[in-house]
Amino acid sequence: MAPRIQIRKAPQRWLTPAGGYLSGYSHTLNPYVGCAFGCSYCYVREMPVGRFREEAWGSWADVKTVDEKRFRAEWKREKTKGPLLLFFGSATDPYQPAEIRHEVTRSLLRLMAEDPPEFVLLQTRSPLVVRDTELIRLFGDRIRVSLTIETDSEDARKHFTPAAPPLQARWHAAEQLSAAGIPYQLAVSPLLPHTPAFAERLAAAAGRIVVDDFFRGDGSMGKRTERLGLRASYSAFGEPELYAPETADRFYSRLAALMPAGAVFFGQEGFRP
Repeated sequence: MAPRIQIRKAPQRWLTPAGGYLSGYSHTLNPYVGCAFGCSYCYVREMPVGRFREEAWGSWADVKTVDEKRFRAEWKREKTKGPLLLFFGSATDPYQPAEIRHEVTRSLLRLMAEDPPEFVLLQTRSPLVVRDTELIRLFGDRIRVSLTIETDSEDARKHFTPAAPPLQARWHAAEQLSAAGIPYQLAVSPLLPHTPAFAERLAAAAGRIVVDDFFRGDGSMGKRTERLGLRASYSAFGEPELYAPETADRFYSRLAALMPAGAVFFGQEGFRP
């Protein structure tokens, strides 16, 4: 069943002060409320926006209306306070299916490009990001696309994130970003069950990679993820022993041995500006 889409009024404020896991950023920016990808491990499920809504996470997405005049005024006001360093997509995917029609992310990028921020991390798992290649290029080295590829196993993808884009489309998107000269990283975040060839494929696909897991990357040292039932989900997938911090530690070490020094990051460090 397709997610229910609802149009919201233009928000009074787009830019939310950042902190905690996103320290290093001045603000977060989210073009949608909710996310149609509905990943089983998403930490936003345990936040108020996910917990206190009657509809199941992943079954709905609210579209924020863009009032260009109001956005420009807020943007200008916040820039006078100091450098803008934005994490774009901290609680939703900017390129979820609603973006195809409503183009909120595209509109915001266009407005931001008029007076670029100091830095923006554009976080997504969707190959739709390549649609905006020419617009993203306007930011030069002030932007980094962070493209999530948590596994190279379609079986794992279908088990843990059945509504998320197929993996091959994401690998192809990485190739397109590279060919376009756009700064990007691959985010193995969180690491899911994978094949023995995953590390080698990642090393060949990107010059910068960040690895994360459920225990250090959900903002609560794994407590949110535990409440989401991921331990049982790993058991149902047939690999309960992989639900442990040591799994990501071993993978990080393997990846670091394959890549140049300073090319592989773990957790929070890899998402900083």
